[in-house]
Amino acid sequence: MLKIPPLNPLRVFEVVARTGNLTTAAAELNVTQSAVSRQVGVLESYLGVQLFTRERLGVSLTPAGGQYAQEVAPAFRAIARATEALTRGDGRAAALRVRTYTTFTAKWLIPHLPELKQRCPDLDIAISNAVPDVDFARDPVDLAIQYGDGRWPDVQAELLFEDEIEPVCSPEYLARHRSRADAGLSMLRERLLVSRYRRTDWQDWLAATGHDAAAGGAERMIFSSSVLTWQAAQDGLGMAIGQTYLLKAELDAGRLVRPFSRPLRRGTHGHYLVRSSLQRYSSKVERFCDWITDTIRRERN
Repeated sequence: MLKIPPLNPLRVFEVVARTGNLTTAAAELNVTQSAVSRQVGVLESYLGVQLFTRERLGVSLTPAGGQYAQEVAPAFRAIARATEALTRGDGRAAALRVRTYTTFTAKWLIPHLPELKQRCPDLDIAISNAVPDVDFARDPVDLAIQYGDGRWPDVQAELLFEDEIEPVCSPEYLARHRSRADAGLSMLRERLLVSRYRRTDWQDWLAATGHDAAAGGAERMIFSSSVLTWQAAQDGLGMAIGQTYLLKAELDAGRLVRPFSRPLRRGTHGHYLVRSSLQRYSSKVERFCDWITDTIRRERN
């Protein structure tokens, strides 16, 4: 078994050996000079070796202490470098690492990135996309934006906007059904476009609006993402369930319309800004968080 001395006295020894002065070492360690002397005494007692000679203007290493310092000091420098690389990033990992869904990236984040770059021109961002919930102990990311109720373990979660869904289709598709007396219900009997990762959205909206029976025999066409589902709706393939906030540009421009105008709001469920509860202060993280919350707050007012 490796014989390792108490780490706190060992750290004090390294600082005293480097500075050659108890007062200077105490200031660096933010403790009293007497506390430094006690810790050095603890280490000398553990090792059974005198490490320093006390002098009028400070301390000097004994031959044994000098040899020990030559071995110990590089280990502390290596620990400091490893800690710096892990917590702040070395040159290769200086970008802010943000993870979210492809849908959020395509429909909200990318269109707003020019605003972020104007506000924070020196902030580099690396964006990755994944569906599973983030695990900051495993995943190499600084922040995540993910959907849910915000009750994830070991994270800080701030609601950006709640989930609001309702059917959407192209203006041309709606026009083809307007001539029918039961236009709305007839559209529900036609093809319904379904996103694989949001496959319960239709069921939830139909149940909330009392239209379950009307859509009972409708064809379902399934796509691998909401982005593809909404593109199919825009191209006239049928009706899709839209996430209203993420489709603001398409709705405002008239590329998609809401034939029922009966949104379903999911309460606490929505898109959250997620960070590790153990995360140290980071300027780049705070700047991104301030920007995204300010932007969404402005757009919702």
